[in-house]
Amino acid sequence: MPQAHTISDSTTPTTTTAAPAPPAELSLEERLSLINAEMTARLDQAAVAYEVNTAHLGTEPVNLADIITGPVDTGPGPVPHLYPTPVAALLQRAHQRLLIGGWCKDAMSDEDGARCMLGAIRVEARGDRGLEASAAAVLLDAIRRRFGDDVDSVPSFNDAHATSRTPLRMVDQAAGLADARGL
Repeated sequence: MPQAHTISDSTTPTTTTAAPAPPAELSLEERLSLINAEMTARLDQAAVAYEVNTAHLGTEPVNLADIITGPVDTGPGPVPHLYPTPVAALLQRAHQRLLIGGWCKDAMSDEDGARCMLGAIRVEARGDRGLEASAAAVLLDAIRRRFGDDVDSVPSFNDAHATSRTPLRMVDQAAGLADARGL
C-alpha cells in the first residue's frame, strides 16, 4: 500500500496567531510607577557609566576645613560715589544710611538706630545746616513732584507711610534730582 505524503505549501503559514489583545488602559499611578521604574534604571545605568568613565582619574581626598572657613561678616559694601555734587552726595549717603541702619517714623531716630528721612539727612550732613537745608528742600521738591503740593513737609510725608519702601525711594530720587540740578 502506498504511503500518503503530506505536502505543505510554503506560502501559507502553518501557525496561526491570535489577534493581539487591545492594550489595557493604565491609571495615572500605574503610569507614574512605570516611569519611575524606567528612570531609576536609567539613572543606575548612568551612574555605572560615570564610574567606568572616571575610574582612571586619580583623586585625592579634600579636607573641607581647607575650603569652608565659615561665613565672614563683611557688612555692606562701600557706598559708590556716583554723585559729585554735595547735596546729591548727601542724599545718596542718607539713602544708604536708611538702607543699612533702618527706617523709622514718628521720631528722628529710634532705640535701634533707625532714622527717619530727615534724621538720616541730618546725620549725614555732619553739622552743616546749610547743606542739610538744601537737601531737605530738594527732597521735599521731589516728593511734591510725585505726590502733589499737598505734602506739607518731609517729616509729615515720612510719618504718613507704614513701610520704608516709598520714603527710601524718594530719598534716592531726590539724590538724582539734586545731581541733575548741579546741587
